[in-house]
Amino acid sequence: MTDALPWSALISLTAAMVILAALPSVSVLAVTARAASHGFLHGAAAALGIVLADILFIMLAIFGLAALAGTLGEWMLLVRIAGALYLTWLAWSLWRAAGGAVASGPTDTVSLWASFSAGLFITLGDQKALLFYFGFFPAFLDLDALSWADALWVSLVALVAVGSVKLIYAALAARVGRVLGATGGRWLNRLAALMLLGVAAAVLSGL
Repeated sequence: MTDALPWSALISLTAAMVILAALPSVSVLAVTARAASHGFLHGAAAALGIVLADILFIMLAIFGLAALAGTLGEWMLLVRIAGALYLTWLAWSLWRAAGGAVASGPTDTVSLWASFSAGLFITLGDQKALLFYFGFFPAFLDLDALSWADALWVSLVALVAVGSVKLIYAALAARVGRVLGATGGRWLNRLAALMLLGVAAAVLSGL
């Protein structure tokens, strides 16, 4: 720890990020949809994508790259469109597979990549997340005084705080999927497909 990043600030930041990560959001919907329809590992992969995008935004906020973020406006729109189309394709794939049960066997690496990409695109396409970090962090940290080592500590906080909450959501959703089993798998997949369509619409609208 340094004077710019005391333990008290780190603990307060951790608590705040845990609470914010637990609130219902587009990212929570994405994690639960993937976990409920394909199992815990898919929810975890989506959570990893979300956390990595969050860490990127944290780095932008800490090192004052607001000007760079401003020039990315048009690119952010393209990312949102690409993310929405990708999520729509995932929803369509789920709907087509609705006759099957929830996956319980070995996990397909391509599908894991799809789940990871879904989480990544959702967060990267959310311009409000970037603005949130620029407005949120100064309440806890002196951004101008932080070093690279401090930035790594803050990234670790995001990994643990946000990641652990999303993993809990993934575990609960995966448990629901197992309880429903083959009989409920068809309807669960369709519900997950509708949830992903809702997430796609939210991403496209910039929510």
